[in-house]
Amino acid sequence: MKKISVILAVALASLISSSAFSAQLMKKSEFEKVESQYTKIGTVSTSNKTSQSGALEDLSKKADKKGGDVIVLTSGNTNNKIHGNADVYKKK
Repeated sequence: MKKISVILAVALASLISSSAFSAQLMKKSEFEKVESQYTKIGTVSTSNKTSQSGALEDLSKKADKKGGDVIVLTSGNTNNKIHGNADVYKKK
């Protein structure tokens, strides 16, 4: 029983820590309200994903590598596979 509790605690901690540092998706309308607090540092893209969550996760991971805090989707396409582009911003 203790082993299961420890495994669950470690899994939960890794989930929380990975989400704490990942770039967050923000709707363009929401971002426009706080845009002055951020600096654009690049763009990221993803392709051939089979789910929306997979595409968003990929965009977020790529934004993390650039040091971004926020991603704002700029385009998307769902013809058979999901493709998307996003601008990456870092808090000033």
